[in-house]
Amino acid sequence: MPTIIGIAGALRRGSYNAALLHAAVELAPAGLAVAVESIRDIPLYDGDLEAEHGIPDAVRALKDRIANSDGLLLVTPEYNTSMPGVLKNAIDWLSRPPQDIARVFGGKPLGLMGATIGPSGTALAHAAWLPVLRALGTQTWFGPRMYLSNAAKAFDADGRLVDEAIRTALAKYLNGFAEFIARVGRTK
Repeated sequence: MPTIIGIAGALRRGSYNAALLHAAVELAPAGLAVAVESIRDIPLYDGDLEAEHGIPDAVRALKDRIANSDGLLLVTPEYNTSMPGVLKNAIDWLSRPPQDIARVFGGKPLGLMGATIGPSGTALAHAAWLPVLRALGTQTWFGPRMYLSNAAKAFDADGRLVDEAIRTALAKYLNGFAEFIARVGRTK
């Protein structure tokens, strides 16, 4: 069964992006598993830290899980009309050393979605990610977009996605991403 790694780009308890990722686990089509991974233990990137101690264990473990997966799903908030620093920091670490980029990201099917409390979704964050994803060599999927705006209205107090229209859109997104993964395929 194909497995994709899902990463929420926010650390806040009660994050709408983490809730959207957990809804993706629930709504993934039959035959596709979404494994939720965390970036919480990844330190701020510091070249001196890398030179003195190498790649941190949390980074090394996540790199291996991504490299051995069939795809990557980034669930990104939009902060100040761009990508969140914590997720960009994680990607920066995951791309170290540079000779590992092809193993971890090269040709990897990648889906991008996000949630925000604002009215315009996360389109600007997605646009900010495009040059990064291109540099990493991912096979980014551009199917039906999943930009969830007004996220506070879509989830209940326990973080469950209760808006049926959004649940339907998310299921459609995941089906399309699964088909994309099957088309572009990638051997492990």
